[in-house]
Amino acid sequence: MTIRVGIMGYGNLGRGVELALRHNPDMELKAVFTRRNPDSVHLLTEGAQVLEASKAVSMADEIDVMILCGGSATDLPEQTPYYAQYFNVIDSFDTHAHIPQHFAAVDAAAKKSGKLGLISVGWDPGMFSVSRLYADCILPQGSSYTFWGKGVSQGHSDAIRRIPGVVDARQYTIPVQKALDEVRSGSCPQLTTREKHTRECFVVAEEGADKAAIEQAIVTMPNYFADYDTTVHFISKEEMERDHSGIPHGGFVIHTGKTGAENEHNHTIEYRLTLDSNPEFTSSVLVAYARAVYRMAKEGQTGCKTVFDVAPAYLSAKDGEQLRASML
Repeated sequence: MTIRVGIMGYGNLGRGVELALRHNPDMELKAVFTRRNPDSVHLLTEGAQVLEASKAVSMADEIDVMILCGGSATDLPEQTPYYAQYFNVIDSFDTHAHIPQHFAAVDAAAKKSGKLGLISVGWDPGMFSVSRLYADCILPQGSSYTFWGKGVSQGHSDAIRRIPGVVDARQYTIPVQKALDEVRSGSCPQLTTREKHTRECFVVAEEGADKAAIEQAIVTMPNYFADYDTTVHFISKEEMERDHSGIPHGGFVIHTGKTGAENEHNHTIEYRLTLDSNPEFTSSVLVAYARAVYRMAKEGQTGCKTVFDVAPAYLSAKDGEQLRASML
């Protein structure tokens, strides 16, 4: 049976979801919902509709999974619980500090409606989260470290763009090489947030905007920049288009642990991603997990889930026999 998918929001992430669906023949794009003028949105998928976001609820019976592609700063905290009243939903909420509250809100809405919601799906949170969990279970006598970048953070860039006076922005997260080297040595260093990463921001400001106020708003922003050494550069629109049009990213999860009667044997688990396109990769993760949402909902599961609750086989278009023969 073909899984019918809706996309809420058609920015970088929404476009990436459309592209990812083209590589998954058991899924079809039913409709894209947007806050823009639908006539201004041109899809690559024949037969898929583009509708105003306000019309989404009227298609509840025609969509198996709604993939929510808004930003974590202001969109998803409202959208995911709201749409969980009508659809099985999945999002990429990535404000780590607020995941428990977001989970609770979505869980309450989805249980009330009998729907299934899956939150914080992508590569971090998401694939990195699973790597951290596996490593901690296998080597409980150890320490996990996560490094992001160098790359463009969509969520952080979006948070900057929402500051009054900002036209466009890119935020690069950069691992501190000294910290990486210390972790890989197996010395289990105690590292502060500031010691692990720096953040570099490139901002196009409106003409006449108060750049000092914008910079202050960035470097003091809680959950995004306040705990990091952050550098802000103001550049022209032309420089942004010339030098920062791509959206690369990546990073590492490194877990070092010990085994043996006296902890004499050292082990290192390292999971690495190198991504040409952050949104396209994140979208590909969302689409795989949307398949899991569909299957879990068919089994009668309701409420909110995370990647920790999803068995790997639910992600694959292959059946169990094919997986055991080709990948086990």
